[in-house]
Amino acid sequence: MLTEENDLREGSAVAGNYQDAKDTAADTRTPPATAARSPWFLLATASATCALISLDTNIVAVSLPSIARSFHAGFADVEWVVSAYMVTFASCLLPMGGLADRFGRKKMLLLGLFVFALASLGCGLAPSVGFLNLSRAAKGVGASMLLTAALAAIANAFPGPRERARAWAVWGMTMGISTTIAPLIGGLITQWIGWRSIFLLNLPLCAVLIVCALRSVPDSRNPHAGPVDFAGSACFGAGLACGIWALIGAQDVGWHSPATSLRFAAGALLITLFIAIEKRRSHAVIDLSLFSRPRFVAAVLGMFGYAACAQVMMTFLPLYLQNAFEWTPIHAGVGMLPFALSMIVGPYVGARIGRHLANVTSTLWIGLILVGAGNLLTAAIAQSADYTWVALGMIVTGLGAGVLNGDTQKAIMACVPTHRTGMASGISTTTRFTAIVTSVGVLGAVLASRTQSAIDTALQCEASGRACVDAQFMSDLLAGDIGHALTRLAPDAGRAMTTIAPAGFAAGFAAALSVAGCLALAVAGLVRLLGGSSAPATQEGAVRP
Repeated sequence: MLTEENDLREGSAVAGNYQDAKDTAADTRTPPATAARSPWFLLATASATCALISLDTNIVAVSLPSIARSFHAGFADVEWVVSAYMVTFASCLLPMGGLADRFGRKKMLLLGLFVFALASLGCGLAPSVGFLNLSRAAKGVGASMLLTAALAAIANAFPGPRERARAWAVWGMTMGISTTIAPLIGGLITQWIGWRSIFLLNLPLCAVLIVCALRSVPDSRNPHAGPVDFAGSACFGAGLACGIWALIGAQDVGWHSPATSLRFAAGALLITLFIAIEKRRSHAVIDLSLFSRPRFVAAVLGMFGYAACAQVMMTFLPLYLQNAFEWTPIHAGVGMLPFALSMIVGPYVGARIGRHLANVTSTLWIGLILVGAGNLLTAAIAQSADYTWVALGMIVTGLGAGVLNGDTQKAIMACVPTHRTGMASGISTTTRFTAIVTSVGVLGAVLASRTQSAIDTALQCEASGRACVDAQFMSDLLAGDIGHALTRLAPDAGRAMTTIAPAGFAAGFAAALSVAGCLALAVAGLVRLLGGSSAPATQEGAVRP
C-alpha cells in the first residue's frame, strides 16, 4: 500500500501528539519479559483499534441518505451525524493524551473501547436522529481515548528507532487500507443489511479488541506527566461546537437571525477565553508561541487546507453520487474508489517531488494546488451527469490529498525544535479534525444555498410546483430523502421535480466544490509565502522526525 517512509509519516501525524510519552521510555511499564512477550500482537491490536476509528469516521458518509430516510431527518440533522462526532473527537484528543500518560495507556484503551462500544450500541438502537447525534458525540469521546492510548502503547512497546519505524509502517498501512475500503463497506452494509448495522457491528469488534488488549498491552504510564488542561480543552470544544451550531443552524433560522449571531458570538468569546487561558498556563494544551514561527504556521495551514478541502470530500462525495446520480449506497461506495485509491498513490508522488526540493513546505503548496485544481475540475463538470469526468476530478484531488497526507506532519515536525515536537503534532492533529468539521458546516451552507437557488431558477418554468418548495422540502432533499420531499408536492409538481431536484443538488455540489477549490489555492499561496522557497527544511533547532 504505502512505503515504510510514508507510513511512518502518517503514523506520526497523530502519534507525534504523544511524543513526550514516547521520549520517556523509562516510564512505568510491566516487566520486560511481559512487555516483550508479544510486541507484534500488541501492534496488531493497537493498529486494528485505530483502523476501527478510521472505518467509523469514513464509513458513515455513505449511509447518511439512508439515515435521513429512516428518520425523515433534515439536512441539518444529517450534518450533525458527522459534526457531533468530529467536534468531541477534536476537543478531547489533547486532554485524553494527558490522561493516558497519567493514569495508564492500557486502562485508557480499555475504557475507550467500552465507551466506543456503548456509544455504538446507542447509535444502532437510536429511536430518533437526536439520540443518534448524542450517541455520535459520545462515540467521538471514546474514539479520542482509543487513538491516544493505542498510539502511546505502540511507541512504548517499540523503543528502538528501527523497530519503531517498522511498527509505524504497519500502522500506516492498516490505516490506509481502512480508509480506502470504508466507503465500499459502508455501501454494502447500508444496502444489504441496513445502516444500523454499521454501528452494531462495532460491538463484536470491540469485544474482540478488549480481549486482545487485556492479553497484549502492558499497563504503562508516564510518572512525570504534567497536569491536564481541562479548562482550556473545555473552552476550545465549546467554542468549536458553538461555531458549528451557528453554521448548521443558519440554514434553518437564517444568517441574520439573532440566534445565529448569538451562537457565533458565543463561539468567538469561548475561543478568545481559550487563548487567554493558554497564554497563562504553564502546562497549556497548545503552546501559542509556536505560531510565531512562519514555517510552522505554513505547515499548519497546509494541514488545515488538506483537511478542509480534501478530506472533507469523504463526506460530500457520497451524498453527491447518491443524490445527483441517484445511485445506490453500494454504487456510491464503488464510485468513491478513484478518490480513495489515488490517495494511496499520492504519497509516492510527494516523495518523488520532495527529493528535488530543499524546502520541506514546498510539497504542501504543490499538493494544495492539485487539490484545488481537482475540486475545480469536478465542480466544472458536476452538472454534466458524466461520471467519467467526475472520476477524473476525484483522481486529481485524491493525488493532491495523498501528497499532503504524506508530508503535512513531516513539515510540521521539521519546523520546530525537537523538544516541541509533541506539542506541535498535537496542534496538527487538532487542526485536522477542526478543519474537517468546520468545512462540513461551511460547505454544507454553500450547498444548501446554491441548491435552493438552482431549484428556484428552474421552477420559473414549472410554476405548478413553485409554491410547494418550502424549507422542509429543501432540507429533506439535501439530506437525501427525496422520496419524503416529493410527498409534499402536488403530483404534477412531483413529476417535474424528479428531474429538477437532482440537477439542483448537482449545482449546489458544484458551488461547494468551487469554494473548496478556491480555498485550497488561496491556502497554497499562503503556504508558499510563509514557507519560503529555498531555505533548508530543518531550521530553528528542528530535526526531522
